[in-house]
Amino acid sequence: MKVAEAVGRALYAAGVGQVFGVVGSGNFHLTNAMVAAGSRFVAARHEGGAATMADAYARMSGTVAALSVHQGPGLTNAMTGIAEAAKSRTPLLVLAAEVTEPRSNFHVDQEALARSVGAVSARVTSAEDAVTEALDAVRRAVCERRTVLLNLPLGVQALDVPDALAGESALAVVPPERAPVEPEFADVEALARVLEKSRRPVFVAGRGARSPGARDALVTLAERHGALLATSAVARGLFHGDPWSLDVSGGFASPLAAELIQEADLIVGWGCALNMWTMRHGRLIGPDTTVVQVDDDASALGAHREVHLGVTGDVELTARRALQTHDANRQAQQGEQAQQGHRAQQRQQSRQGSRTADIGASIAARVRWRDVSYDDTSTRERIDPRTLSIALDDILPAERVIGVDSGNFMGYPSMYLSVPDENGLCFTQAFQSIGLGLATALGAALARPDRLPVAALGDGGAMMGAAEFDTVRRLGLPMVVVVYNDDAYGAEVHHFGPDGHPLETVEFPPTDIAAVARGYGFEAVTVHTRADLKAVEDWLAGPRSAPLLIDAKVVADRGAWWLEEAFRGH
Repeated sequence: MKVAEAVGRALYAAGVGQVFGVVGSGNFHLTNAMVAAGSRFVAARHEGGAATMADAYARMSGTVAALSVHQGPGLTNAMTGIAEAAKSRTPLLVLAAEVTEPRSNFHVDQEALARSVGAVSARVTSAEDAVTEALDAVRRAVCERRTVLLNLPLGVQALDVPDALAGESALAVVPPERAPVEPEFADVEALARVLEKSRRPVFVAGRGARSPGARDALVTLAERHGALLATSAVARGLFHGDPWSLDVSGGFASPLAAELIQEADLIVGWGCALNMWTMRHGRLIGPDTTVVQVDDDASALGAHREVHLGVTGDVELTARRALQTHDANRQAQQGEQAQQGHRAQQRQQSRQGSRTADIGASIAARVRWRDVSYDDTSTRERIDPRTLSIALDDILPAERVIGVDSGNFMGYPSMYLSVPDENGLCFTQAFQSIGLGLATALGAALARPDRLPVAALGDGGAMMGAAEFDTVRRLGLPMVVVVYNDDAYGAEVHHFGPDGHPLETVEFPPTDIAAVARGYGFEAVTVHTRADLKAVEDWLAGPRSAPLLIDAKVVADRGAWWLEEAFRGH
């Protein structure tokens, strides 16, 4: 058995069941070995798309996914998607063939490429150690939540694995899951004291809180202390349906959400970086607000701003420990009152905080962007992106999974389209590259086949990623692709235009993206007004045998509300 086959079989046995990629000579045998062992392979049309599909699949499935690429250009083509995954700490295994001869036209320093974007590099070095080294790469991806590049030199791939080791490749030990980090008792006590002193707390949950267990623990702890609930963009939907949810904190926050967060006397970031996006460059933090951060990675504490208390621990465990400490302290204080019944005890233990009737009514009426009044700037030729997004929110099924590209438009689908839970929005924006949205939605769709996949793109990102229209159609996905088409790189238009700079480099002649999509086998509709969306309703009522693209001609006379925040510090 060759090393390529042994490694492929071992990776599948270790739990790598989903592979994306573009196959060339260098990764042909390895990829086929994984498929023969049982892995599902999705062939993308470009390695950049394959990388983002794998990233999105891993995020939405909660499993490690693999990306398989050819040596040299196969890897360089994938680097933007790999950078996004690495910056997001996605558990992803990149399998790259490698040439070691410097005179080869395929030779690049692949290890240096990985380091340059924050990924971890590893290498298969011999026939005897190939399986062990491959499994170590999987283990590191899973247990350290890292994107790991496993280089597979062509010469090593072709070696024969010793007969005594060949059978072990199919019996690989599945790497353990990342063990939850138990918080220190003293840190939990300190957190409990800070929570007890607070009168207007706000919890902001991020990527590290994206689980049902963490959500339930945070909701219960927030109830005890009267805390309002918010999320970062990547965790949007975590508190969907909770009457005290402010939705997203940061540049996407609605006016009411921003106001209530600014009024907090305590902000606790739960698995959340509290970075410039989530805190609007610190402007959401009041001058006297206490800031606490809980993260299972100690290096994340205080990385973006000074915190008054940093707790190293798993979000769910830390929240439950804080809840136990709170209840124990209250029981000790109340003594005999605790014997009057568990339900009465919980009522006594819960504090009102910001959960007043007036605030509750305001949240119900005004916290969603779609409930904020606006002047509709739609014309007969172009539709206001807010009007478009609200209409789509009403038309599309509630059970959806959305992938969003980057650009001036991105706040509209991200905030106006509701999501059912934390697995409803796949937000690949750590690197802020346009062109990833379609592949994001594709990977998310494969991870969540129970939901309608929706790709929200700008016209620039749609044209960059158009090759993957073929992948959507080939896989038979009933996807809705919405293109917010302003015939420009809108972010640059609205950032530089007001200062009188020439814009010819960022504006384009009108493009019939609907026609492009039809060429790939999509059904397509061009939308100028709200009435044109009747075609979307008809598609939803039909067999959905082909994906649907909506080429929405949106008004281009204003920048999105979050754009000023996006360009601060750039």
